[in-house]
Amino acid sequence: QVHLVESGGGLVQPGGSLRLSCAASRSIYNFNTMGWYRQVPGNEREWVAAISSGDSTNYADSVKGRFTISRDGAKNMVYLQMDSLKPEDTAVYYCRASRVGYETWGLGTQVTVSS
Repeated sequence: QVHLVESGGGLVQPGGSLRLSCAASRSIYNFNTMGWYRQVPGNEREWVAAISSGDSTNYADSVKGRFTISRDGAKNMVYLQMDSLKPEDTAVYYCRASRVGYETWGLGTQVTVSS
């Protein structure tokens, strides 16, 4: 069992930046993939970015070139650097850890992009 806790959300103006953090209670090397998702009330949860155990990264087209996912295995942390934020990036952002036959989620952190 691993627990994930997201932080770093908040209110930011369009064009601004935020860095989200995901703290895991156990080693993230236990997981094949660490990912970030987001959800707007009334909509389905949307995949944003992922990083594999081999450090390969993938991004949704909507955030490609603006967001960067990274991890620090020594600290059991995963990050999402979000630049050039747009109002449509407003959502609750969730961290997810997964391996074959197992997944777990954090409780999320709110990101609001508004002037």
